[in-house]
Amino acid sequence: MKTILFCLPGNEELTELMATKMDAEVGKAILRKFPDGESYTRILSDVKDKCVVLVCTLHEPDEKLLPLYFLSHTAKSLGAMCTCLVAPYLAYMRQDKVFNEGEGVTSGFFGKLISGFADSITTVDPHLHRISSLGEVYQIPNKVIHAADAISDWIKENIENPVLIGPDSESEQWVSEVAKNAGAPFTVLQKVRHGDRDVEVSVPDVDKYKDATPILVDDIISTARTMIETVVHLKKAGMRPPICVGIHAVFSGNAYQDLLDSGVEKIVTCNTIPHPSNGIDLSDILAKEVKKLMRHI
Repeated sequence: MKTILFCLPGNEELTELMATKMDAEVGKAILRKFPDGESYTRILSDVKDKCVVLVCTLHEPDEKLLPLYFLSHTAKSLGAMCTCLVAPYLAYMRQDKVFNEGEGVTSGFFGKLISGFADSITTVDPHLHRISSLGEVYQIPNKVIHAADAISDWIKENIENPVLIGPDSESEQWVSEVAKNAGAPFTVLQKVRHGDRDVEVSVPDVDKYKDATPILVDDIISTARTMIETVVHLKKAGMRPPICVGIHAVFSGNAYQDLLDSGVEKIVTCNTIPHPSNGIDLSDILAKEVKKLMRHI
């Protein structure tokens, strides 16, 4: 079955990389707004009897969802065999239970909506809290890709004498995995509570890592407050300026500039959300996993 990739605006670079690795063509479509704000969709490429891959990272999702919905249904109406969604960043995973009376479980609503127009979904490290697998929310074939190996490879190739730093005990499992694959040591900040408002934060074995390059790793960098606080603690401990690594470059408001201004050496993210900090390319594993998933549709 031939494959053709379409991207929503902003996803062009990742789409081109994936198309090359999938030996597939990049389709042409017109997506624009009518003067009254309604969405217009027109597919210019031949999609008949082809598998259509829709590439659209879903940060700030509300504006993207309707064009994506129309693009998928238009492709099907033109004879496409299937429409497979690649959403490297997956939105609406936060509200996975009712926290307050009157709320809805929007992660489930969103999953049902996407499952109604896409035949499969591929994403990268979605923020699963109380959900054990994506299949609980999406009623279509799905694949969750983990970026830990790609991050470890980047550290091995680019950083001499690294030490990975976890901001708290909750991060230890994630940080230890990346550190192990990178062949690097790791440590986790320790918090000692002396009173309700008196908390001391220290870096264990700080003398051992004084000459190392600290690497702060997190899955989503949104407000960046946790990373900024960690940078402050590392400064107080006399460590070198850290390199901050994130999977998803959400960076709400002025978070990116605030993190830069905190005294970091560098900020690097995966290309799940287009951003100037993108330095870790996941197109290879995305292309491979999408091709595998297509066999099950």
